Amino acid sequence: MNLPNHTSLRRTARGFTLLEIIIVMTIIAVLASSAVYLLKGNLDVAKETRVDGDIQAISTQLMLYESRAGRMPTTEQGVKALVEKPTTEPIPEKWSPLLEEEPKDPWQQPYKYAYPATKSKKAFDIWSVGKDGTDGTADDVGNFKNPAK
Repeated sequence: MNLPNHTSLRRTARGFTLLEIIIVMTIIAVLASSAVYLLKGNLDVAKETRVDGDIQAISTQLMLYESRAGRMPTTEQGVKALVEKPTTEPIPEKWSPLLEEEPKDPWQQPYKYAYPATKSKKAFDIWSVGKDGTDGTADDVGNFKNPAK
């Protein structure tokens, strides 16, 4: 019976060294951070697309509100009139909730509403103040063409 010596066992054992594992992990981290950097711009585009969809949905509900109440909510009543019955004049006789909660844009700001419209060709203006949270800046998105862009 021939027993292997200690040196031959060391040569036959295969595995990764700590250095090889660290190099692979570094490469994976670099690739992952590059992917995140490249996708960052897509996130902003996705948020603006969501705002466009939200504005269309809110606009539809506002037109339904008008058909039921006989008029649009005032600027003061705002989009909240789709969630809670207005308590200020004009109070609609036929009212029912059209949304479960007041919608917020992707930056967690409530949508702005104005009736009658001053910026769009529709009867009302509805917009998001955008990423910076400031009204009247280039990042505002609404049912009108932004003059600040």
